[in-house]
Amino acid sequence: MTQFFQIHPENPQKRLIDQAVSIIRQGGVIAYPTDSGYALGCHLGDKKAIERIKWLRSLDDKHNFTLVCSDLSEIGTYAKVDNAAFRLLKNNTPGPYTFILDATNEVPRLLLHPKRRSIGVRVPDHRITHDLLDALGGPLMSVTLIPVGEELPMTDAEEIRERFGAHLDLVVDGGACSLEPTSVIDLRDIPPVILREGRGDTSPFRG
Repeated sequence: MTQFFQIHPENPQKRLIDQAVSIIRQGGVIAYPTDSGYALGCHLGDKKAIERIKWLRSLDDKHNFTLVCSDLSEIGTYAKVDNAAFRLLKNNTPGPYTFILDATNEVPRLLLHPKRRSIGVRVPDHRITHDLLDALGGPLMSVTLIPVGEELPMTDAEEIRERFGAHLDLVVDGGACSLEPTSVIDLRDIPPVILREGRGDTSPFRG
């Protein structure tokens, strides 16, 4: 039975945040709100949970998974960040961006693109997400909750429960989210490459 937590988007209840993190640590898959639509998340190294997310989204091994991080220093643990990339990250986080970078050895192999050894990283501007990350003490393995065959992320927790509840351990209702997905920026080269125009302003990344 899927649990359903209504968490205040500006003043999250610590008791519910802690319960959500307990579910994640026990191998659960959750749907949670971000600054650009709802996302699916699980513990970084939990192979079974990651396989469930891949099945839910019909993702293959070429998909760039995203580590949702609490801050820049955490990004530096899992991705290789040179000085030019650091300046761009510092000026544009937190925000609705996903950045593609080369992964460090801290990233589990099953999350890596098989040829490029790259990983997506992001720091959302959303209080519930940050409280979850603080309580977890590490990043969430995450993908945007875009149903198969559709182009926009889901934004309503009740609808998520109706459509995907049988396959999720928890739906966190933090209110409505933006309809637009993140902008995806490849920072492995300078100038950066804009892979997807989304909610975030991409002008800072244009040469």
